[in-house]
Amino acid sequence: MAHPEMTGMETLIAETLRNPQLVRQSRSDETAELYYRFYTQTTIGDKWLCVVVKYLQGDAFIVTAYFTDKPKRGNTLWQST
Repeated sequence: MAHPEMTGMETLIAETLRNPQLVRQSRSDETAELYYRFYTQTTIGDKWLCVVVKYLQGDAFIVTAYFTDKPKRGNTLWQST
């Protein structure tokens, strides 16, 4: 399913991957990590951008990206101070 609010958000997705505020391990897929960064004044208000990255041996790719009200629960791998 597409997330139409993500159209044109490639710059924010790249920024979130380069400089996340929070990285959590996926609770449903141990090979996936969720990168979060909070943005104000998006097209749908103040939201967290979540970029889900799946890591395989010798490869990594973005599964999806979406805006959310709060990060999902899970093991925190990294958090900015």
